[in-house]
Amino acid sequence: MVQKGQFLERSTLIPVGSAGTVMEGTVHRGQKSPPLLILPPRPEEGGGMDHVLAAEVAFAVARAGFPTLRFNHRGVGASQGVRGTGGALVEDAEAAMRVALENAGTTALAVASLHGGARVALALQERHPAVGGLCLVAPDVDPLSLVRLSCPLLVIVGAEDTRVPRAALAAAVAEAGGDLEVIDDAGATFHRNLPQVGRAAAAWLQRLAGG
Repeated sequence: MVQKGQFLERSTLIPVGSAGTVMEGTVHRGQKSPPLLILPPRPEEGGGMDHVLAAEVAFAVARAGFPTLRFNHRGVGASQGVRGTGGALVEDAEAAMRVALENAGTTALAVASLHGGARVALALQERHPAVGGLCLVAPDVDPLSLVRLSCPLLVIVGAEDTRVPRAALAAAVAEAGGDLEVIDDAGATFHRNLPQVGRAAAAWLQRLAGG
């Protein structure tokens, strides 16, 4: 039984490829649009859908009324298949995107990525106009890859995260017309002030929804 104030997570299967392979995913229902697809860190980073950042973003967005889907790439957790890199990870994300759109009954969605998953998110947005917004949490990317984005952008970083030069990142986000949210007293893993990440992502989705 789900009590007041709780949010029901449902497991889902995501077909990918032509060999009957399925990935595991978790969804939250919601009535607002756009739905949010959450991309985990890349498998070589040890990432999965149960990553603390993925869970925090999912719950914050669900509390705001938006449907979410997060998943494990092939070969991660209970997802079938062999772990991939590069284009294979984008194929996984495309499969998850189709399920997220079908579940929500919409033609557009937003995408949130964690760490190196930002590279997958950028490739997904380049291929698919259905991606109507990107939220990159602690992205591990070349800032120049952001400047040509044509959709709403939010980048969330910890003030102590020095992996990407802050000035270059801020300039690239500004050139893309996006927003940079810097979380005080936090590093790349957000061991401190984690709830602020979820609140920033939920507020950004509200803005996308016109709220």
